[in-house]
This record gives sequence, C-alpha cells and structure tokens, in this order.
Amino acid sequence: MPLRINDEAPNFTAETTQGPITFHDWIGNGWAILFSHPKDFTPVCTTELGYMAGLKNEFDKRNCKIIGLSVDPVDDHSRWAKDIEETQGHAVTYPMIGDPELKVAKLYDMLPADAGDTSKGRTAATNATVRTVFLVGPDKKIKMSLTYPMSTGRNFDEVLRVLDSVQLTARHQVATPVNWKQGEDVIIVPAVSDDDAKKKFPDGWKTVKPYLRIVPQPRD
Repeated sequence: MPLRINDEAPNFTAETTQGPITFHDWIGNGWAILFSHPKDFTPVCTTELGYMAGLKNEFDKRNCKIIGLSVDPVDDHSRWAKDIEETQGHAVTYPMIGDPELKVAKLYDMLPADAGDTSKGRTAATNATVRTVFLVGPDKKIKMSLTYPMSTGRNFDEVLRVLDSVQLTARHQVATPVNWKQGEDVIIVPAVSDDDAKKKFPDGWKTVKPYLRIVPQPRD
C-alpha cells in the first residue's frame, strides 16, 4: 500500500555519506525532509541537490533535518558532491543515503515492486519514479509527500513553504490559504467555534463566510 499522510514513516537503517543511520533515531525530536532523486551525475538532480544545499540553513532554523537518497552507492554520492559544489555553488553538507539494493526506495514505494533487487544496470529513465519528497514530523508521521516526473526539477521553496505551514498549523488551530507565505493572514479552522475563537483570537477576525474566517497569523 502507498504511504499516506499521517502514516508512520517506515524506519530503516542505511549507509550515508556521513555514516550509518537509523532513520527514526536520526530524526530525533525534530522534523525531517527525506527526498530522493533518480540518479547521480545527471543534470536535473545536480541542480536540485545544489539548491537544497543552499537552503539547508533555512531548514536548520526550523529544526528540520534534510537527507537525500538515490539507488546509487555512497561512494558515487561523495564523488558527485564535488560536481554539485562546482556547478551550483553550494557544498552538500547534509547526508545522502546510498540505496543500491533498493531497500529504502521500495519501503517508501518510490519504485515499482518488480524493480529488481539491486541498482545494477539501472538508468535514470528506469528510476523515473524516484523523485519524491516526504516531510516527517517529530511524531515520525508523514505530514506531506510529493512525487515529480523525472524531467521536472522540484520547487524546494515550496517544500519550505509547506514546512512553515505545517509547523504553524501544528501549534495553532488555523489553516493556510492558497499561496500563503510566512507572515500572511491565515484561516480559523471550522472546528473552532466563534466563542472559542474569541478566546484564541481576542483582536477579532474578518468573516467572509461563516466557514471562512480570516485572521492575522498567530505569534508564538
């Protein structure tokens, strides 16, 4: 069965460019982004991992670790990281998982079940489904998942935006509207009655419809 939002993120042990990890232990009490790419030494993936390296400090500020994955071995990751830094201007300082036996890729339904047992002989084209993103919360549950086609580089600014939204809505009984960005108005969720909303939002709100109540973003 495919993984869904609020499913527990499967735990695993794996080799990475920063040594062996057990995923749940590695996450600890914070948040995590697990993102995969089709193959090392390919053009779109090079731009993606370089951009993510440039965003790492932003994820750090939000207590969110990031970790990459592909079915290439760790040694290939380490060699490719030099190309990423050279061409994209950012050194990859987050760990990258080597998954040549496809264990994690299958565990997270990133590849077809009949994908074989190793990455040997596989190309970027046969790894087309491995361009996914999972956001995992401190409770080790999946909060968001994305899957992109092989020809389309991901928008990691959007991943950061989703993280901001999910962290905000975990702390307050609000939701974020279309194209919301940090600091903009939010929506009081329908489960909160007007009476309860008066206690939570004493400065009031704008009622567009009874089910659509707009309020400034709460401050922690």
